[in-house]
Amino acid sequence: MAMKLTRDELVARLVKAGELEVAGAPADEIASYFDVENFRFHGPDGFESDFGGLNSYFAAIRAAFENRAIRRGIVVVEGNTVACQTWITGRFVHEFTMSPAGPLPPNGADITMDLINIFLFDDEGRLIEEFVRTDYRSFLRQLGAKGL
Repeated sequence: MAMKLTRDELVARLVKAGELEVAGAPADEIASYFDVENFRFHGPDGFESDFGGLNSYFAAIRAAFENRAIRRGIVVVEGNTVACQTWITGRFVHEFTMSPAGPLPPNGADITMDLINIFLFDDEGRLIEEFVRTDYRSFLRQLGAKGL
């Protein structure tokens, strides 16, 4: 029988999953925080992905940015749903192949991705769905994209 996690346990799992993805922990350790078969990611502009796509995106982040960190702000929990502010920071030192504007060359800037996330967990505390909204204009400006 599945056991329901407490609010604090869900938040702790969320924080740890983000830290592991940003740091580039071993794939099996990251996967232990997700329902890898059923996970769905819903991003800005109708972008949809699965667990593999999410990992590919974070691999591109790890390849492009040094001194990465992730921080959570306000966290709201209702049942197995967690909503929060998220900031991912780093120094842009290698090509970012998965930017919203396509591949971009590094500019050496310290960047901050400013996100609002809504996460759904199953009763075992595995992530099954994520919805993300972000300020792409600010992010692309920091990356040095043309026209911003």
